[in-house]
Amino acid sequence: MSKLNDDNHQPPPSQPPPPPQPSLFYRITTVDETISHTIHTLSTPIIPTTFLKLLELTGDGRLWFPLTLSLFLSPLSLHAPPLYSLSLSLLAGLVTDIIAVGLLKHLVRRRRPSHNNHPMPSHLPVDRWSFPSGHASRVLFIATFFDLEIDTIRGGIDQVLVRDPEILRRWIGDREVVAYFVGGFWAWAVVTAVSRVLLGRHYVIDVVVGSLVGVINALFVHHFLRF
Repeated sequence: MSKLNDDNHQPPPSQPPPPPQPSLFYRITTVDETISHTIHTLSTPIIPTTFLKLLELTGDGRLWFPLTLSLFLSPLSLHAPPLYSLSLSLLAGLVTDIIAVGLLKHLVRRRRPSHNNHPMPSHLPVDRWSFPSGHASRVLFIATFFDLEIDTIRGGIDQVLVRDPEILRRWIGDREVVAYFVGGFWAWAVVTAVSRVLLGRHYVIDVVVGSLVGVINALFVHHFLRF
């Protein structure tokens, strides 16, 4: 009889423990991936891929290093020390941009989006990683740098105007074009950064952080790497 009572009072079988809650980092990256994929999917039928790839080319470091060296050796720089030093600072900033982005990519190692279906234009090992966006960093650095150095650019143009007005008219046209020049760079930088998500190269967070890296790099160069 006691054995029967013991059988009737056995504890219920233990319930399996609840599954662990996903970490905050996992939830953020999941939302980021979903939003990025949605933006890419919605924009693909509307925005031509050729246009996005053209923006990708304009923000490539393999274009900007030769352009900066050309500015460094151009008659404008040789006739105006402010523009000469400006080109040196721009070149130094492009180098620090590569170092900062490459280091972050190597440390984080976030893979590119699965919907990145277009061939990549670069075969550098670090370009396998998505975080942060090197293009966004570079173009925001360039736009911010020119904005911070707008007075230096105008001062250099004034020196060119005194020494050789013909060079100014042939290369630039008018001193006041500098403001439009800087505004155009800001528009180009923002559109190029956004295009990285539209093309499927990066996630939204990659572009946001890359843009912040570019702005911080420009501030660093402006204050500490002036020649």
